[in-house]
Amino acid sequence: MFRFWDSQEQQAHPRPLEGSSHSRYPPPGVSSPNSSRPSTPSTSASSSFNIQKPAERPHSPSQISPSEAARIIAHLRDKSVDELRKLLSDKAVYNQFLLSVDQVKIQNNIRDELRKETLQLARNNLDKEPQIVELRNQCGIIRTTELAAALEKLNDLERQKEEILKFYPPASFINRLQDATNKTDKESDAVHRQLLEKEIDIGTFMQKYKKLRTSYHRRALTHFAAKSSPIA
Repeated sequence: MFRFWDSQEQQAHPRPLEGSSHSRYPPPGVSSPNSSRPSTPSTSASSSFNIQKPAERPHSPSQISPSEAARIIAHLRDKSVDELRKLLSDKAVYNQFLLSVDQVKIQNNIRDELRKETLQLARNNLDKEPQIVELRNQCGIIRTTELAAALEKLNDLERQKEEILKFYPPASFINRLQDATNKTDKESDAVHRQLLEKEIDIGTFMQKYKKLRTSYHRRALTHFAAKSSPIA
């Protein structure tokens, strides 16, 4: 009974041949059914579709977002192999497809709008050319007539200033102005004391005091401006 089952097991599970005892992997070119590695396309198939390897693809000068790439792929998803091959070989078909992409349409619309605005600005500038010429002529007239008269008057005032500075040096003028300011301040204080001592009435005080203080502040401001002037 033992031998019967032993013989049954030997028939159901035959031993492997001695020559193939070490060949646990399939021979080259035969894919294993349990293998999870994807099959590699042949060289002839890749060359027929003109497919470039990742290392051979040129670097794109500008990167696009995944959403834009998905929209572009959506245009190519329903195309057949012949249509894709024609896109790569026929320049006219490629240009037609390129112009149908939404991103290209948007860029072309923006370019057309900018072109229209540029042309409109150019037309507006050309329409204003007569006005520009007229204003240029007026500027030339002003430069030769009114500007010349203004320069002559300015030179005359400069000469007068030089003559005045010869007779009244800036330092002497500032000192005399300071003395006059101090004198006016003292006179206004004297008028105020007269009011306190009841030597003058309120009406006379207001008239004299207002006049003296106005003169004092005018001379004080003039003295301050003279000291701040680069001539001083």
